[in-house]
Amino acid sequence: LGQLPKGGLESVMVTGEVGLDGQIKKVFVKRKLTYTAVIIVFLLLYFGSSFVTQFHLAQGVSSFPQAFAWIAENLMPDELAMKRLPKIVDKLIETALLSAAVTVIAAVCAFFFSLFGSKATGFNGIINRTVRIIAAFFRNVPDVVWAMLLMFSFGQNILTGFFALFFTTFGMLTRAFIETIDEVSSSCIEALQASGAGFIQIVFQGIIPSSITGIVTWVLYMIETNIRSSTLIGMLTATGIGYLFDMYYKRLDFSSASLVVLLIIVMVIAIETFSNLIRRVIM
Repeated sequence: LGQLPKGGLESVMVTGEVGLDGQIKKVFVKRKLTYTAVIIVFLLLYFGSSFVTQFHLAQGVSSFPQAFAWIAENLMPDELAMKRLPKIVDKLIETALLSAAVTVIAAVCAFFFSLFGSKATGFNGIINRTVRIIAAFFRNVPDVVWAMLLMFSFGQNILTGFFALFFTTFGMLTRAFIETIDEVSSSCIEALQASGAGFIQIVFQGIIPSSITGIVTWVLYMIETNIRSSTLIGMLTATGIGYLFDMYYKRLDFSSASLVVLLIIVMVIAIETFSNLIRRVIM
């Protein structure tokens, strides 16, 4: 300090503050430029896509009142639709049971398959990557595509819908279970391995108890998802509630089709409420 000129310490402090302010300003300017560039890119994508597809946002927004008026006039269940209620409910229950059966079977297969894909279980890295690749393949092919491919072999029947939902659900749950096991069970697995426990003991005494909450949550979520997906698949395979909706819609029986949609919404909400109740009990 003795070698600093008069007022040197204060000038150093001021210089440091100025330098820090300059760095902060540069960071904010850089962020501002980045955000501006991102916004410009999104705008260019929107206007370019709108020009190519001839989409006009203003016309779409202005058509909403007419759309709501048409819905109020045509998509209201009438007396004829209410007479068809027992048949619709029967197909709805069939679709829900199929979705639950597919999810449960796929969850069992996915769980044991995910043990080979989890790094926490200590399997070879090649096996881990192979399992993850297989799961990614089944997960990334949409269930509608599976349904169209399987129709060439099995035709339009419930078996086609079952396998289409199964393959997609299997891929989704395998990936989800791998991440659940890696996040939750790693410390427990290490403790069991250190105590000399075998693989079966590790699975049933370590992995399942520590990850059961996440597993049940994913299974319940997939049941809800499969109920919605099975409606669309039913249109292709001529089964379940999707077949009824497609038939009523093609006949221009909009009142019956709207009743199908309303019942699907009610069932999905009921299942979601039941799922939340189960989660609260487990957790």
